[in-house]
Parts: sequence; C-alpha cells; structure tokens
Amino acid sequence: VGITVLETTHGTTVANLGFDKVVFPKPVFIGDTIHAETVVINARPSSSDPMRGIVTFEHRAFNQHGDLVCRAQRNALMLRRPQDLRETL
Repeated sequence: VGITVLETTHGTTVANLGFDKVVFPKPVFIGDTIHAETVVINARPSSSDPMRGIVTFEHRAFNQHGDLVCRAQRNALMLRRPQDLRETL
C-alpha cells in the first residue's frame, strides 16, 4: 500500500480507518518486481464533518508476470476538495 501513497493520498489523508478483504492469492519471491495500482471504489461526505469524506480504495499488487499477488480494500477519512465543499456548504 505504501508504494502508492505519493500518487494517491499524500497530504490529504486525515486517518486510515482500516483494511478489509485483504488477500494474497499468489506468493512473492526474492527478486520479484512488484507494481501496484489503486482504484477508488466508493466516496461519500462525512456525516459529522463537511470538510472531510470517507473514501474506500482498492489496492492491487502484481508481480512481473502480471499475476495478482495482493489485494486489499482500505477505508480512509480524507480532506475534501474545495470545489466539493461549495456543493455542500
């Protein structure tokens, strides 16, 4: 998951709320090259703070053969974009 922090949530994460559905369908070996991708699968405003929102990410890691070696869903409390705030304030 840390591989994608700068590309996805650096400076906007308020708190990680937990991981769910963590699976390792294939093993990883010394010398493997791993690449990762992250997809937002859900986002909603926080019910208690309009300046923040709850985002669900799915992180996936693949080896050099394209085999899925890890998948995890993560919920995080995130700062909202200023243009999104105008719609709710």
